[in-house]
Amino acid sequence: MTLRLTAPILAAGLLLAGMAHAQDTLYFSAIPDEDETRLAERFGAVAEYLSEELDVPVQFVPVKSYPAAVTAFRNDQVQLAWFGGLSGVQARLVVPGARAIAQGDEDTSFVSYFIAHTDTGLTQSDDFPEAARGMSFTFGAKTSTSGRLMPEFAIRENTGEAPEEFFDRVGFSGDHSQTLRLVASGAWQVGALNFTVYDQAVADGAPEVETAKVIWQTPPYPDYNWTIRGDVDARWGEGFADRVQAALIGMDDPDLLAAFPRNAFIAATNDDYAPIEEVGRQLDLLE
Repeated sequence: MTLRLTAPILAAGLLLAGMAHAQDTLYFSAIPDEDETRLAERFGAVAEYLSEELDVPVQFVPVKSYPAAVTAFRNDQVQLAWFGGLSGVQARLVVPGARAIAQGDEDTSFVSYFIAHTDTGLTQSDDFPEAARGMSFTFGAKTSTSGRLMPEFAIRENTGEAPEEFFDRVGFSGDHSQTLRLVASGAWQVGALNFTVYDQAVADGAPEVETAKVIWQTPPYPDYNWTIRGDVDARWGEGFADRVQAALIGMDDPDLLAAFPRNAFIAATNDDYAPIEEVGRQLDLLE
């Protein structure tokens, strides 16, 4: 009797385990490059979309900093993340098999804007703003690609000096929206930020753009990306990473895309971000 019951019980146990496995929640996060409220609105809708497309529960997990996003990915607290160029490289270096699977159409040729308060007298030019020498300057987050890495690279390339040498005072605002606010208020004379954040502020008629004007933009570089852990197929089934990629590329709802803001998502690979890794190592921002 005992032997006859063992097999059905074992089979039922395996079935229940398989059902629980199939219902595993996919957690994803994103670098906190803008206000937390805006991020929650943006990615809550994305979670609903992905859950429907993938037929698995999907939940957005907010984090407080760029390093926290990388740590959550490394520790398997999230399996998918919307990273910047540099944070994506950092995450893939610490999680074997992780890969970039999608990027915004704009992310193949991303740029950073240098903005200045109108009181500085600086105006827009194709040439690097040498007249900003000796002014105060704020980056965004310390490991932001568009708010720190590429702006610092541009400063060094154009002046032959570190930012701390070229400017009188250098700081870090924490995110792009805050950079815009601080320069607009005059707390900092010059700053660098993600071009999409500034362009969105213009489209929204934000008051900050009246006193914080674009004076220069960097050459283009690859930036934001969706990166997924290499072990998701083992958890959700063969080809799951490819399904996630297809769902992201197939995201064509104008409201979802406008929240990023992106026109569309396209396929991406780790190799696309080799230039970011190279600059990150040059500036000692990668181990």
